[in-house]
Amino acid sequence: MRAAARRMGLERARHWRRTHRRLPDDSDAHAVIDYAFGGDAADGLGLKDPQLKLQVRRAAARFGARDFLLFDPRSEPPPRDVPAECEFDRAWSPRGASVCRRCSRALKMRTPQDVWYDALITAYVGERYGVNFGATYAEVLGWLPSLRPHRGPGAPEFYDTVYAVTHVVYTLNDYGQRRIPPGLLPEEFAFLKGSLRAAVAAKDADMLGEFMDSLRAFGLGDRDAEIREGMEYLLAHQNPDGSWGDPAEKDIYLRYHPTWNAVAALSNYAWRVAAPEARRLRLLRGLK
Repeated sequence: MRAAARRMGLERARHWRRTHRRLPDDSDAHAVIDYAFGGDAADGLGLKDPQLKLQVRRAAARFGARDFLLFDPRSEPPPRDVPAECEFDRAWSPRGASVCRRCSRALKMRTPQDVWYDALITAYVGERYGVNFGATYAEVLGWLPSLRPHRGPGAPEFYDTVYAVTHVVYTLNDYGQRRIPPGLLPEEFAFLKGSLRAAVAAKDADMLGEFMDSLRAFGLGDRDAEIREGMEYLLAHQNPDGSWGDPAEKDIYLRYHPTWNAVAALSNYAWRVAAPEARRLRLLRGLK
């Protein structure tokens, strides 16, 4: 299985490299981010392109933190005035807009948690790839205390809080590379451990996978009640084709992401080291 996964990953990375040889001159901030994410993934599989990375670095210098992250972590907390994509025409509108720039219908606002964890992932990947997206990973992570206390099931921001907390874990442990002692993030550990059953009750395989994957990083295993309950749900709700999630869903992202998370939730990791590297440990201690 490991060999098959690597073979498939390399095939996709080679395809991406063939179709992304050069960053277009008119690329906007979103395109620069996309190229950095693709380049970082291909680099991780050993397929590097230094010339493309240089192009991405040069293009990134044309933009600022608000272009990439939707706020500037160096001077402001995660904002509440970032509109979500229009539900009617899928258009994006600028920060502060209350109506869609295309159809003039009212827009919903993204939660601070949602904006923040997107920025956290972007800054993390940019730093790993060697491209600055207007703020460092540390500067984005530094706003974590402003999102506490984490409100559980029933809170309007619960869903986004789950993904914010799990992506603190993912970016600190390099997506499954390291264990994290619960004492380093006691509020986040308690939130995940106490809220996992809400994902089972909601029959949400994607969110449940995020819960379980993160709790495994904190040290929980197959014998813990929360992990066992999650495993039983996932094993009982796998689709006939091997996937998880709604098999009628047309959006490919909403098909592969629950499957990715379910596989991760059911995996036992060969952890490289017991805790985040020293630099990230200092970041965590600085948040207290």
